[in-house]
Amino acid sequence: MKMWAGRFRQPLDPEFERWQRSFPFDKRLIEEELAASRAHARALAGAGVLSAGELSAILRGLDEIAQQAANPEFLQDEEAEDVHHFVEKQLVGLIGEAGYKLHSGRSRNEQIATDLRLYVRRSIDNLQRGLGELLEALVNRAENSRTAAMASYTHLQPAEPVLVAHWLLAYAEMFFRDASRLADCRKRLNQCPLGSGAIAGATLPLDRQAMAAELTFDRPTANSLDATSDRDFAIEFAQSLSLLAIHLSRFAEEMILFSTREFGFVRLPQAFSTGSSAMPQKQNPDALELMRGKAARVIGDATALSTTAKGLPLAYNKDLQETQEPVFAAAEAMQAVVSIAAGFIAAVEFDFDRMHAAASSGFLNAMAAAHYLVAHGVPFRRAHEQIGHAVQWCIEHHCELDDMPLDSLRQFAPEAGRDFYAHLTLDAVLDCHDVQGGTAPARVRQALAAARERLAALKGEQHAHA
Repeated sequence: MKMWAGRFRQPLDPEFERWQRSFPFDKRLIEEELAASRAHARALAGAGVLSAGELSAILRGLDEIAQQAANPEFLQDEEAEDVHHFVEKQLVGLIGEAGYKLHSGRSRNEQIATDLRLYVRRSIDNLQRGLGELLEALVNRAENSRTAAMASYTHLQPAEPVLVAHWLLAYAEMFFRDASRLADCRKRLNQCPLGSGAIAGATLPLDRQAMAAELTFDRPTANSLDATSDRDFAIEFAQSLSLLAIHLSRFAEEMILFSTREFGFVRLPQAFSTGSSAMPQKQNPDALELMRGKAARVIGDATALSTTAKGLPLAYNKDLQETQEPVFAAAEAMQAVVSIAAGFIAAVEFDFDRMHAAASSGFLNAMAAAHYLVAHGVPFRRAHEQIGHAVQWCIEHHCELDDMPLDSLRQFAPEAGRDFYAHLTLDAVLDCHDVQGGTAPARVRQALAAARERLAALKGEQHAHA
């Protein structure tokens, strides 16, 4: 029996009936639906709608459904319109007519709003655990790289040397922000729609505070119209995931570049690579390429959610059914991507010798040279020009600034002294960036310690939500 059939005298068009069903995808919400139904059943008993015996039977039936739902074959149903209808059907089959009482004082509009909030909250908690593992892998690799240096780039052209740890911590900063965004999203969504009814609020004196507390929400939602039609928590979640996906895509792109023969900074782990069916020598960065490719889909999911919601009047509209699949797709995709990324980071090998060679050549010490002149009273713009002329001289004479004779250098920079060359060594160039957030080794050691503290705080939050 359908949950709304009384008004209708004609059967649904069979094609339309199949087309409008959401159970094939919203069965993912079975855990959330059962939890919310338990809370509602206790509220019904508190309001005098269910006897103690009926409440006991309903709770026993819901627990039995939960046990059976562990078997995917149990969730095959060609008649259930959605997960709410499925649970009601199963409950009535288990305990009889008392199962129909569970829907007293509630609407599927508030049910799906509650289920989705619970699903997004659970997804955030899972992702935060995954981000903790990803960040731990990054921080471990940064610590283990010690004082190894590499070239950094702007416009994909060599710019200045940095510590490998500094480079890895740049990605850690991105992922810490992603974790923070998800935590903020969780705080805002953690309100319980149960008791909102279809649109105007429940018609029974349900204890909304008790239902919210049972489901570990912070409080009930404040407005029934908003609660039953709100999906901005889902949009915010998907947009946060799209930023996470972009950060992981940038990481993947850089690892792909650095693994090429032309760079040679990293060696791909075979456990995260595949070969070519045609070219026997190939080892392809498939894990990284898929990581990069998934970002497009997650960005698309976020866009789909925003586009669906942008023109909807209050309150519930069937269009909102279309917000479920993008949420599921984005959450599942990013859970997998984060896990793969953590494994890749732990397994990838760095060629520190190749990195050091790139950091020690190609005029990456030119800015340090200019600042040497600044320290000797030359205005920066003039110093910039003088070192630029010196670099051009070196290019024409096939040497580095370190090898340029002092007499030749003084043609362009008469203020240069014999101590000029001591400021061009790799260690000196790294040390001169001695500011908070800079790549000087002492500053990077501070950043590593701070990252450890932030990681511990993130894990503490995860433990609190476990």
